[in-house]
Amino acid sequence: MKEILRYGFILAFICLIAAGLLAAVNALTAPRILALALAEEQAALKEVMPLAAKFTAIKSVTDGETLYYKAFDGQDKTIGFVFKAGGKGYSSVIQTLVGIDSDGKISAIKVLAQTETPGLGVRITEKKFTDQFRGQNSLNLSAVQAISGATISSRAVMNSVVKKAQEIKELIKNEK
Repeated sequence: MKEILRYGFILAFICLIAAGLLAAVNALTAPRILALALAEEQAALKEVMPLAAKFTAIKSVTDGETLYYKAFDGQDKTIGFVFKAGGKGYSSVIQTLVGIDSDGKISAIKVLAQTETPGLGVRITEKKFTDQFRGQNSLNLSAVQAISGATISSRAVMNSVVKKAQEIKELIKNEK
């Protein structure tokens, strides 16, 4: 019985030291990780809305989640909006970042996250596919061609963009 207690205390001591070390590493790296994530987000925003000088996050009143971003030019005039859209693809949820101008035309899209089938579904990240969205009406993407062999993934991107664009249009209309 004494031996079991001794091993239990040794194990607890080892766990305590490991937890303390993990907490210390987390405290040291958390600010850097946050700064890199913010820099990456700003770069992605600038990529889909290149004419914008700054972005302001519009957050939900209920939970504080970012609904969309307003894009401003150098004179603080609203030139468009950026939002995240997500849809179920063939094997994963596909997250995209979409920039639209004030007229509802897409300036660019960027696939942020996906784990689609390598070789086929992953082609939604290629410039050949994403460039089709440029200049399209965000509420009607009938001119965008799905990728042969990756139709489900392609349509997931298109449908999520249209659906989220409709939601954002309603939010913007209610804001005014």
